[in-house]
Amino acid sequence: MADLAQTISEDLAAYYEMVKGQVHRWSDSLTTEQLWRKPYPYGNTVGHLVLHVTGNLNYYIGARVAKTGYVRDRDREFTEKQPPHKDEALQAFDRTIAMVVATIQKQRAEDWGKAYTADREPEAEDRFQIFVRCAGHAYHHVGQIVYLSRELART
Repeated sequence: MADLAQTISEDLAAYYEMVKGQVHRWSDSLTTEQLWRKPYPYGNTVGHLVLHVTGNLNYYIGARVAKTGYVRDRDREFTEKQPPHKDEALQAFDRTIAMVVATIQKQRAEDWGKAYTADREPEAEDRFQIFVRCAGHAYHHVGQIVYLSRELART
């Protein structure tokens, strides 16, 4: 049987790569204008969800585990008035996924159980939990991106 820490690393990294693939699958065909347009008067845009997932991962994994120094402005993820071009937003997302995968690959068996704390995250008590919680959070927003992308394609 494969080493458990190696299995965890490989499977989590693959999951984050799958999330990246899904974000691209549903956003690549959108124009920059569509990325930042709400199909309804309420809710988020695909672009703001991409910014949010990027910020979430950069903070909870980048700043808190990888020690990147990232400083998060969570509110701006949803209210950015001068949004970047679609390509810039997706490139930032891709760099963030690459950082997450690299951080996962650097974890040793004893690292997964190390204590973890972060603002707005009282449930995750160790590194393994934060990687799993962030993966679930990212995929939750992928579902919203799928829905919004389908709605934008109809208009």
